[in-house]
Amino acid sequence: MTTLSGRSPAYQLLADDLRGQITSGQLRPGERLPTEPELCVRSGVSRSTVREALRLLSSQNLIVTTRGVTGGSYVAKPDAATLGESLTGGVRLLLASTPVGLTELMEVREMLEVPAAGLAAQRRTEADLAALRDAIFDPVRDEVPVKLFAIRAFHAALAAATRNPLYELLARPLYSVANEAEIAEKASLRLWRTVDAEHRAILRAVGARDVPAAERAVRGHLASLHADWPT
Repeated sequence: MTTLSGRSPAYQLLADDLRGQITSGQLRPGERLPTEPELCVRSGVSRSTVREALRLLSSQNLIVTTRGVTGGSYVAKPDAATLGESLTGGVRLLLASTPVGLTELMEVREMLEVPAAGLAAQRRTEADLAALRDAIFDPVRDEVPVKLFAIRAFHAALAAATRNPLYELLARPLYSVANEAEIAEKASLRLWRTVDAEHRAILRAVGARDVPAAERAVRGHLASLHADWPT
């Protein structure tokens, strides 16, 4: 590690340097980072700067810091749930604070989810079909929180059926960013019935291993969501 200099804050530069070592594999999951005094000497910065850099990396779920005699900072081991939550939070922030809106979100969902439905139809197992069936909800009797949970579970099961862990991770925030308070207030029974019917059509196509039908069903589902989903 070289002495840090530049226009960005020193803690940011140090965090960038360590992040690069982590993402390149130079520092492996579970590996201990140099101690705070060692980082001070190597980078030519103060201990407070080192601590701020470590706090930043910790907030990004890249390292885990423990206290005590055997404590220290360690490279975090990849965890799909934690990474998914981080991505979901980032997408929510983007939607709330920039001109990016439902149209852009649905365009990305179509780019990813339509071909993924074809993969799911090719690769699904009986367990995948069971998970999809378990996520079917009653549009009339179920309460809104149950319906929303079922919708997320259905799309998660569909993503899992692709057998592609990276797609599962990337897709998760796209179907998890709904404003549940607004949906509870504005969603009509007609919308819930439409979603239910479309989920059942997707399930039938995936169950039949019908790739074109699965892709058409997901494309149609996303189009109706774009048109009718409360915003």
